[in-house]
Amino acid sequence: MSGSGFHVHGPHDHELEHAGQHGDHHQDSGSNMTGQIALFTAMIATVGALFGYMGGATQANAGLYKNNAAIKKTEAANQWSYFQSKSTKQNLNELALDLGSGTKKEFYESEIKRYKDEKAEIKAKAEKLEAESLEWDAKSDAEMHQHHRWAQATTVLQVSIALAAIALLTKKKWLKAGMFVAGAIGVTVGVLALAHI
Repeated sequence: MSGSGFHVHGPHDHELEHAGQHGDHHQDSGSNMTGQIALFTAMIATVGALFGYMGGATQANAGLYKNNAAIKKTEAANQWSYFQSKSTKQNLNELALDLGSGTKKEFYESEIKRYKDEKAEIKAKAEKLEAESLEWDAKSDAEMHQHHRWAQATTVLQVSIALAAIALLTKKKWLKAGMFVAGAIGVTVGVLALAHI
Protein backbone atom coordinates (compact mmCIF):
# COMPACT_ATOMS: atom_id res chain seq x y z
CA MET A 1 0.00 0.00 0.00
CA SER A 2 1.28 3.45 -0.70
CA GLY A 3 -1.15 5.67 1.15
CA SER A 4 0.44 8.56 3.16
CA GLY A 5 4.00 7.70 2.10
CA PHE A 6 3.97 4.14 3.36
CA HIS A 7 4.69 1.38 0.73
CA VAL A 8 4.64 -2.43 1.28
CA HIS A 9 5.70 -5.03 -1.34
CA GLY A 10 4.23 -8.50 -1.54
CA PRO A 11 6.61 -11.38 -2.41
CA HIS A 12 5.21 -11.70 -5.94
CA ASP A 13 5.61 -7.94 -6.51
CA HIS A 14 9.30 -8.20 -5.72
CA GLU A 15 9.72 -11.11 -8.19
CA LEU A 16 7.90 -9.21 -10.94
CA GLU A 17 10.03 -6.11 -10.39
CA HIS A 18 13.19 -8.22 -10.40
CA ALA A 19 12.17 -9.99 -13.63
CA GLY A 20 11.28 -6.67 -15.25
CA GLN A 21 14.58 -5.00 -14.30
CA HIS A 22 17.02 -7.88 -14.80
CA GLY A 23 15.19 -10.40 -16.96
CA ASP A 24 14.40 -13.88 -15.69
CA HIS A 25 16.68 -16.28 -17.50
CA HIS A 26 14.91 -19.30 -16.03
CA GLN A 27 11.56 -18.12 -17.39
CA ASP A 28 13.12 -17.29 -20.77
CA SER A 29 14.51 -20.79 -21.17
CA GLY A 30 11.18 -22.24 -20.05
CA SER A 31 9.35 -19.98 -22.43
CA ASN A 32 11.75 -21.01 -25.20
CA MET A 33 11.11 -24.68 -24.42
CA THR A 34 7.37 -24.04 -24.42
CA GLY A 35 7.56 -22.35 -27.81
CA GLN A 36 9.66 -25.16 -29.30
CA ILE A 37 7.30 -27.81 -28.00
CA ALA A 38 4.23 -25.93 -29.22
CA LEU A 39 5.71 -25.49 -32.71
CA PHE A 40 6.87 -29.11 -32.84
CA THR A 41 3.48 -30.38 -31.66
CA ALA A 42 1.64 -28.34 -34.28
CA MET A 43 3.92 -29.63 -37.06
CA ILE A 44 3.76 -33.26 -35.92
CA ALA A 45 -0.03 -33.08 -35.48
CA THR A 46 -0.35 -31.80 -39.05
CA VAL A 47 1.91 -34.52 -40.44
CA GLY A 48 0.05 -37.08 -38.31
CA ALA A 49 -3.28 -35.93 -39.76
CA LEU A 50 -1.91 -36.42 -43.28
CA PHE A 51 -0.57 -39.85 -42.37
CA GLY A 52 -3.93 -40.77 -40.84
CA TYR A 53 -5.70 -39.75 -44.04
CA MET A 54 -3.29 -41.81 -46.15
CA GLY A 55 -3.78 -44.77 -43.83
CA GLY A 56 -7.55 -44.58 -44.27
CA ALA A 57 -7.24 -44.21 -48.04
CA THR A 58 -4.97 -47.23 -48.39
CA GLN A 59 -7.26 -49.31 -46.19
CA ALA A 60 -10.23 -48.37 -48.38
CA ASN A 61 -8.25 -49.23 -51.51
CA ALA A 62 -7.24 -52.58 -50.03
CA GLY A 63 -10.90 -53.40 -49.39
CA LEU A 64 -11.90 -52.33 -52.88
CA TYR A 65 -9.12 -54.41 -54.45
CA LYS A 66 -10.06 -57.44 -52.34
CA ASN A 67 -13.65 -57.02 -53.50
CA ASN A 68 -12.49 -56.91 -57.15
CA ALA A 69 -10.48 -60.09 -56.53
CA ALA A 70 -13.58 -61.83 -55.16
CA ILE A 71 -15.64 -60.72 -58.18
CA LYS A 72 -13.02 -62.07 -60.60
CA LYS A 73 -12.77 -65.31 -58.63
CA THR A 74 -16.56 -65.72 -58.83
CA GLU A 75 -16.53 -65.03 -62.56
CA ALA A 76 -13.74 -67.62 -62.97
CA ALA A 77 -15.76 -70.16 -60.94
CA ASN A 78 -18.74 -69.50 -63.22
CA GLN A 79 -16.56 -70.14 -66.27
CA TRP A 80 -15.26 -73.39 -64.76
CA SER A 81 -18.87 -74.48 -64.13
CA TYR A 82 -19.67 -73.65 -67.74
CA PHE A 83 -16.57 -75.60 -68.79
CA GLN A 84 -17.78 -78.57 -66.75
CA SER A 85 -21.22 -78.48 -68.39
CA LYS A 86 -19.56 -78.51 -71.83
CA SER A 87 -17.40 -81.45 -70.70
CA THR A 88 -20.51 -83.33 -69.63
CA LYS A 89 -22.17 -82.71 -73.01
CA GLN A 90 -18.98 -83.76 -74.81
CA ASN A 91 -18.83 -86.96 -72.74
CA LEU A 92 -22.46 -87.74 -73.56
CA ASN A 93 -21.75 -87.30 -77.26
CA GLU A 94 -18.68 -89.55 -76.98
CA LEU A 95 -20.81 -92.17 -75.24
CA ALA A 96 -23.50 -91.85 -77.92
CA LEU A 97 -20.82 -92.22 -80.60
CA ASP A 98 -19.53 -95.41 -78.97
CA LEU A 99 -22.96 -96.90 -78.38
CA GLY A 100 -24.87 -95.51 -81.33
CA SER A 101 -25.37 -96.64 -84.86
CA GLY A 102 -23.31 -95.41 -87.76
CA THR A 103 -26.04 -93.14 -89.10
CA LYS A 104 -25.41 -90.35 -86.58
CA LYS A 105 -21.65 -90.85 -86.32
CA GLU A 106 -20.83 -87.62 -88.17
CA PHE A 107 -23.26 -85.65 -86.03
CA TYR A 108 -21.72 -86.92 -82.76
CA GLU A 109 -18.18 -86.31 -84.04
CA SER A 110 -19.05 -82.73 -85.03
CA GLU A 111 -20.68 -82.16 -81.62
CA ILE A 112 -17.61 -83.53 -79.82
CA LYS A 113 -15.36 -81.23 -81.85
CA ARG A 114 -17.62 -78.24 -81.15
CA TYR A 115 -17.60 -78.91 -77.38
CA LYS A 116 -13.79 -79.31 -77.39
CA ASP A 117 -13.41 -75.97 -79.18
CA GLU A 118 -15.88 -74.24 -76.83
CA LYS A 119 -14.13 -75.74 -73.79
CA ALA A 120 -10.77 -74.37 -74.97
CA GLU A 121 -12.23 -70.85 -75.19
CA ILE A 122 -13.97 -71.20 -71.82
CA LYS A 123 -10.81 -72.55 -70.18
CA ALA A 124 -8.74 -69.63 -71.51
CA LYS A 125 -11.31 -67.15 -70.19
CA ALA A 126 -11.48 -68.87 -66.78
CA GLU A 127 -7.67 -68.89 -66.46
CA LYS A 128 -7.53 -65.21 -67.44
CA LEU A 129 -10.12 -64.36 -64.77
CA GLU A 130 -8.18 -66.36 -62.17
CA ALA A 131 -5.01 -64.44 -63.09
CA GLU A 132 -6.89 -61.14 -62.73
CA SER A 133 -8.17 -62.26 -59.34
CA LEU A 134 -4.62 -63.00 -58.21
CA GLU A 135 -3.49 -59.56 -59.44
CA TRP A 136 -6.26 -57.84 -57.44
CA ASP A 137 -5.30 -59.91 -54.37
CA ALA A 138 -1.66 -58.84 -54.74
CA LYS A 139 -2.72 -55.17 -55.06
CA SER A 140 -4.89 -55.52 -51.97
CA ASP A 141 -2.02 -57.07 -49.98
CA ALA A 142 0.32 -54.25 -51.07
CA GLU A 143 -2.23 -51.61 -50.01
CA MET A 144 -2.72 -53.32 -46.64
CA HIS A 145 1.05 -53.36 -46.09
CA GLN A 146 1.17 -49.66 -46.88
CA HIS A 147 -1.85 -49.06 -44.61
CA HIS A 148 0.01 -50.73 -41.72
CA ARG A 149 3.02 -48.47 -42.35
CA TRP A 150 0.80 -45.36 -42.25
CA ALA A 151 -0.83 -46.63 -39.05
CA GLN A 152 2.58 -47.29 -37.46
CA ALA A 153 3.77 -43.80 -38.43
CA THR A 154 0.61 -42.18 -37.06
CA THR A 155 0.90 -44.10 -33.78
CA VAL A 156 4.53 -43.08 -33.25
CA LEU A 157 3.63 -39.45 -33.97
CA GLN A 158 0.85 -39.66 -31.38
CA VAL A 159 3.39 -40.98 -28.86
CA SER A 160 5.62 -38.03 -29.77
CA ILE A 161 2.76 -35.60 -29.09
CA ALA A 162 2.08 -37.30 -25.74
CA LEU A 163 5.77 -36.97 -24.83
CA ALA A 164 5.58 -33.29 -25.81
CA ALA A 165 2.68 -32.73 -23.42
CA ILE A 166 4.52 -34.48 -20.58
CA ALA A 167 7.74 -32.57 -21.35
CA LEU A 168 5.79 -29.32 -21.27
CA LEU A 169 4.28 -30.12 -17.89
CA THR A 170 7.43 -31.51 -16.26
CA LYS A 171 10.04 -29.34 -18.05
CA LYS A 172 12.22 -32.47 -18.38
CA LYS A 173 14.75 -32.10 -21.17
CA TRP A 174 15.08 -35.87 -21.68
CA LEU A 175 11.34 -36.02 -22.44
CA LYS A 176 11.79 -33.18 -24.91
CA ALA A 177 14.60 -35.17 -26.56
CA GLY A 178 12.35 -38.27 -26.57
CA MET A 179 9.63 -36.22 -28.24
CA PHE A 180 12.02 -35.24 -31.05
CA VAL A 181 13.28 -38.82 -31.47
CA ALA A 182 9.74 -40.26 -31.59
CA GLY A 183 8.73 -37.56 -34.09
CA ALA A 184 11.72 -38.38 -36.30
CA ILE A 185 10.91 -42.12 -36.15
CA GLY A 186 7.27 -41.44 -37.03
CA VAL A 187 8.21 -39.28 -40.02
CA THR A 188 10.73 -41.93 -41.15
CA VAL A 189 8.09 -44.67 -41.03
CA GLY A 190 5.76 -42.35 -42.99
CA VAL A 191 8.45 -41.93 -45.65
CA LEU A 192 8.74 -45.74 -45.82
CA ALA A 193 4.98 -45.92 -46.35
CA LEU A 194 5.20 -43.31 -49.08
CA ALA A 195 7.98 -45.33 -50.75
CA HIS A 196 5.87 -48.55 -50.47
CA ILE A 197 8.54 -50.21 -48.29
